[in-house]
Amino acid sequence: MSGSIPFYQKQHRHYDRGYRSKEVGSAVSQYQSSSSYATHSRASASRSASRGLSASYSGLEESRLSPIPKRAKPTHLAMDKENQIIGYVVPIFRGSQEYASGLSDTEEARMKESAGYMARRNLFTSGLEMERTEQTSRKVSMRQSAEHISLSKRIYENEEYHKCMNEDSLMHAPEFVIKPRSHTVWEKQCVRLHCTVSGWPDPRVIWYKNNVTIDPMARPGKYKLQSSYNVHSLQIDRCDFDDTAQYRVSAMNSRGELSTFASVVVKRFKGEVDETLPMPRHGIVSEYGITFETHIVDGFGVSFGREGETMSLGAMVIISPNLARYQPEVQWYRDDVLLQPSKWCQMHWSGDKATLTLTHLNKEDEGLYTLRITTKTKYETYSAYVFVRDADAEVEGAPGAPLDVTCQDANKDYVIVTWKQPAVDGGNSILGYFVDRCEVGTTHWSQCNDTPIKFARFPVTGLVEGRSYTFRVRAVNKSGMSRPSRTSEVVAAMDPADRARMRGTSAPWTGQIIVTEEEPAEGVVPGRPKELEVAEATKNYVVLSWKPPGERGHEGIMYYVEKCVSGTDSWQRVNTEIPVKSPRYALFDLAEGKAYRFRVRCCNSAGVGEPSEATEATTVGDKLDIPSAPGRVVPTRNTATSVVVSWEASRNAKELVGYYIEASIVGSKTFEPCNNKPVKTTRFICHGLVTGESYVFRVKALNAAGLSECSQESEAIEVKAAIASPTPPYGISILECVRDSMVLAWKQPTFIGGADITGYFVDYREVINGVPGKWHEANVKAVSDRAYRVSDLKENRKYQFQVRAANMAGVGIPSLPSETFICEEWTIAVPGPPHDLQVTEVRANTLVLLFKPPVYQGRDPVNGFYIDIKEADAEEEAWRGVNEKAISTNYMKIKILKEGETYVFRVRAQNKAGVGKASEPTEPVLAETKPGTTEIVVDIDDDGVISMNFACSNLTPDSKFVWSKNYKEITDETRITVATSGEKSKAIFNMPAEDDIGIYSCAVTHTNGESSSYTLSAEELRKLLEISHDHKFPIIPLKTELAVELQEKGRVRFWLQAEKISANGKIQYVFNDNTLSQGEKYKMNFNKDTGVIEMIMESLLQEDEGTFTFQLQDGKATNQSSLVLIGEVFKQLQKESEFMCKEWHRKQGPHFVEYLSYEVTPECCVFLKCKVGNIKKETVALWYKDGREVKGDGNLTFTEGVLNLEIAQISKKDAGVYEIVMKDDRGKDTSTLNLTEQGFRDLMNEMFSHIAKSSTALKIQSTEEGIRLYSFVSYYNEALQVTWHHKDSAIAFTDRIKSGVVGEQLWLQITEPTEKDKGKYAIEFHDGKGGLKRTVELAGQAFDDAYAEFQRLKAAAIAERNRARVAGGLPDVVTIQELKALNLTCNISGDPVPEVVWLKNEREIVSDDHYIMKFESGKYASFTITTVNTTDSGKYSILVKNKYGTESADFTISVFSPDSKK
Repeated sequence: MSGSIPFYQKQHRHYDRGYRSKEVGSAVSQYQSSSSYATHSRASASRSASRGLSASYSGLEESRLSPIPKRAKPTHLAMDKENQIIGYVVPIFRGSQEYASGLSDTEEARMKESAGYMARRNLFTSGLEMERTEQTSRKVSMRQSAEHISLSKRIYENEEYHKCMNEDSLMHAPEFVIKPRSHTVWEKQCVRLHCTVSGWPDPRVIWYKNNVTIDPMARPGKYKLQSSYNVHSLQIDRCDFDDTAQYRVSAMNSRGELSTFASVVVKRFKGEVDETLPMPRHGIVSEYGITFETHIVDGFGVSFGREGETMSLGAMVIISPNLARYQPEVQWYRDDVLLQPSKWCQMHWSGDKATLTLTHLNKEDEGLYTLRITTKTKYETYSAYVFVRDADAEVEGAPGAPLDVTCQDANKDYVIVTWKQPAVDGGNSILGYFVDRCEVGTTHWSQCNDTPIKFARFPVTGLVEGRSYTFRVRAVNKSGMSRPSRTSEVVAAMDPADRARMRGTSAPWTGQIIVTEEEPAEGVVPGRPKELEVAEATKNYVVLSWKPPGERGHEGIMYYVEKCVSGTDSWQRVNTEIPVKSPRYALFDLAEGKAYRFRVRCCNSAGVGEPSEATEATTVGDKLDIPSAPGRVVPTRNTATSVVVSWEASRNAKELVGYYIEASIVGSKTFEPCNNKPVKTTRFICHGLVTGESYVFRVKALNAAGLSECSQESEAIEVKAAIASPTPPYGISILECVRDSMVLAWKQPTFIGGADITGYFVDYREVINGVPGKWHEANVKAVSDRAYRVSDLKENRKYQFQVRAANMAGVGIPSLPSETFICEEWTIAVPGPPHDLQVTEVRANTLVLLFKPPVYQGRDPVNGFYIDIKEADAEEEAWRGVNEKAISTNYMKIKILKEGETYVFRVRAQNKAGVGKASEPTEPVLAETKPGTTEIVVDIDDDGVISMNFACSNLTPDSKFVWSKNYKEITDETRITVATSGEKSKAIFNMPAEDDIGIYSCAVTHTNGESSSYTLSAEELRKLLEISHDHKFPIIPLKTELAVELQEKGRVRFWLQAEKISANGKIQYVFNDNTLSQGEKYKMNFNKDTGVIEMIMESLLQEDEGTFTFQLQDGKATNQSSLVLIGEVFKQLQKESEFMCKEWHRKQGPHFVEYLSYEVTPECCVFLKCKVGNIKKETVALWYKDGREVKGDGNLTFTEGVLNLEIAQISKKDAGVYEIVMKDDRGKDTSTLNLTEQGFRDLMNEMFSHIAKSSTALKIQSTEEGIRLYSFVSYYNEALQVTWHHKDSAIAFTDRIKSGVVGEQLWLQITEPTEKDKGKYAIEFHDGKGGLKRTVELAGQAFDDAYAEFQRLKAAAIAERNRARVAGGLPDVVTIQELKALNLTCNISGDPVPEVVWLKNEREIVSDDHYIMKFESGKYASFTITTVNTTDSGKYSILVKNKYGTESADFTISVFSPDSKK
């Protein structure tokens, strides 16, 4: 068994179990769980435990010495019925005899501990059994056991106390129990260095590489440091040549320092090893029979998010072979901390893609995220940084939210909340922080502090024991409050010992007995608290901590805290009302700068104990200082959008939390944070920068006390990719072969490293019987061409070649070895293949192919070339020729492309013997015109200089413009001069001639193929020379030819404007071939700034008819312009000049700017108005109508140069001629408005138009006579003409159909409507123009409803006219003397004749001798009482009725006797 080493031990040289990795530990535990030996061991352990401690040990020994039978090696591949691999079987772990028991160190230790526990338990069990045999009570037994335990604990504490008092005897310097061993590994493998260190106090271990401290954060994912139980390890992932070094591990404590060394050598498979042979396999494939290869593709890049958003990170994972049932271990890390699924992050594995979803981004989520895919043989990692910006502040100018809120030192009623300050303060200093708490199970947040605290740590008191809480923090500045931070983890207010018991399984032996039920023990006053100290002191609070007393009885205790000012002996109890339960207490409201002492008393139901020893005097104030500003900041280029920033750490910084980095574009003076989560290292990569911009950086340090001052700003750095060595060349081919040399060609690397390639190095090696030999250098000095002749070879030998490219950053890695070539002389007649094919000037339908002629010419010189083309994804048979006739040039413009298609090209050379071998094909080229593509533009300047201009907006700092003629770079500036400035370059022809005819091209290096060409033909050259001649011998360009215009006072201005004329220009003014000069008649002016040339004449006379000419001369440039003024043109201009002169004189006094006019308002008021100018207080305005002055009546206004005359209700009498006269001592002006005949009609028509527009829609109304149609207008004028239409025909009015006006209502009455009256009705308003119509449809339901309403109203009117009525004649009250006769008469109407009934006191009266009632002619009713007596007094009524209605009239009769009246 000793000959086989388990697979997990082959990764390093340490074979004991203490050096197993976590992955190995998990694998071993799987093997042990399936092993029958582990079952046997556990059974032995259980049997030994029942027999006591010694028996358990013997059981272990027996198990360890048990023999292990040998087994046949099983197959580890799972097969289906068709022998197809469907998975693998994990074999049972089989190690050396040392591990035959199947027990891990942890299990053995647990068994020993259990055995010890059983032994100790038996000791106490025996005592208890004796107690029971003596029949003692349970109460006595429990009390004795508790006293026994208490005594044992006091003895233990006393021993520990004396050990601490003599601590020096225990302390010793570090010592390496196991030193790290040196390793030699293959490239891309993983290596781990281990060591075991002892020492007291625990040593601090630091790893060094070549005496430089190893910082895992500097290269995330490269190094991993682990420390566990004095075992320390350094893991180096994916080793490369740079990892070959001497590694030192140093252990240091207060007693001394010790170091030890180990070397790591990284080897690559090269040299004598045949690279066609299989590479050494990673992992232990002999155990499984299969090796897993893992590749992470389509990974996530540097990501930016904002608080509150959701972000997903994902990567495709390819594992080969692909076994359906195999699942790799997928792990996600943030800053090398393993992430677990939670409400903040969710992991998903779909079988080929790993996804991490951050459900609600917070700044705590910022950091370096690493995806780790682990298989049974190896693992792969992929990392990228995630940045989280602050969410938009709820209040403008408010700071960002704090982060990393954690709870520490939680106790029964007390917890310390810590957090980290935000990077963004909103532009104003943060005044402090508020801490909020929320009890679990509720949604109510309560504020813990009344005033903001600046310290990033706060003790929260007043918690309820047994309840759980979460906390959050808010920052505040003078602008407002920040958003709350992410809530902390849930923390329970309970004793730490209780929390420890709840967190895990109980230990085998705790040394405590908890009394759950019994009568309470007799009360004991607790003793003094121990080890009282000031745990923390700030200017806002002081935190005390202590340990409970030893003598405290069996019940819980609480504490009172007392304070006194230093120098006095006046103690004051702080918590007078409620004692605290926790051995921690925070005191607030202490005077800053004062010194205090503190002490604590214990209390329980038995009383209050003695106070503890008082603390030393403590001055209230911040003990933790804000860190000093970081040192020098150095930025370094990284990528096109990132910069590496490093800085010197803050000196003497205590409890440093980390650093914030800020960046600012040069000149902006605005700094933005690069990270929103503090970093502890002194190096950080700032992403998200703008390529080409220059930035400065500064750094701030922070601890709990606050943020430091900013460091000094770094030097400005331009953001662009750092220079790297180029990638390997590829496509090595043979161009020529002779007996002792071969000419190689290759293709340029796909990535040149950000700098021009300075040359290439070629290596060769001989291949004998398929085994490659050593590599030899073919050239010591770099070659610039991509072709090279390798000499000193041996004929008929086989060789392989490799090529390396070099730039200013260094020499890149070599290419893959070429095919094996035989060195034998070529004797074929046709030429060899062309080489160095390049594609340029790619457009949607064209491109230019460049190539070099073959090195091997064949028997005859090369006389032409053929170009072949095919689609990139087409078969070899798809090659087709571009040109039917051979071309003689080394370039060709191909014009047969289809936009969006991808092509490859090759070239064949020919001589007299025929066409030779084709060249290597180009890389695939997409036919498209890229956005921003520009072309060469030919320009001729004012001096006649011809130039070709090319601009490129995608320049990089290293880009250069390369001009070529016929695709050969122009190096001789005899005929062409090149000038470049910024993003533009021009090629200037020195002396254009026929020798300059050709194809000119310009290419820009370090871009994505920016290039263009221009063909200068003989015809094009001729045109350019003509334009150049015009520029050399120019004329003065004119913006305008000579023109004339009239100015104020009738002046005549002749003028023109030259487009370009210098200050030395000269002007000559000519009239009819006579030169004019400056004088009273002619005023000349030449504005040299604007190029305006003018000549002004006061007036035009008859002798001024003729031709005016301006002649210009500016150096050698000349021009002239003429204007002919004769005949009608001259007369019209002269007439206008005279009119303007008169107008000018008129305007010297009061005058009309706008002459008299009228305006009709929507309210149909007429205003006569005019606008006047040049008025003063003495100016008088007089209105006239038909020659008579209009008296002012309050409607005349004269304000702001406007005169108004209002005519409120215009009528025909207002027609007439209106005139207004303005006059004062300077003169007068008159304006007239004719409002007669047509003028008055136009005014009225305009008013009628306003009336028509104000009309409402036609509406239908039923009356007792018939149906009425009507419309309202805002104002009615009797002169308004309207026409009513029925079915588009004017209505002829009759007695049955009438129209009229009532107020502002215009109506049409249809009496007794019939079916013929149905249809469309309209009212037309006439305004002298198009008029306006309002229509309504009187048909269908509208007619039926109106007709029914008419019938109802008609019937109601008839009933009203014919119903019975009492017309009058009856008094209200009749007073009459007794014995008199009374006769009352009234008129009655109604058709048919009504019935008449007389009532007395609501009872009908019957006619008799006393009451005589008559009704004559159907109209007259009389009521007579022949002899009135007192019984006739009462209320009387007459009631008349017919079929249309009933009506009554009441009257009262009062009878008196003569005696009573007296």
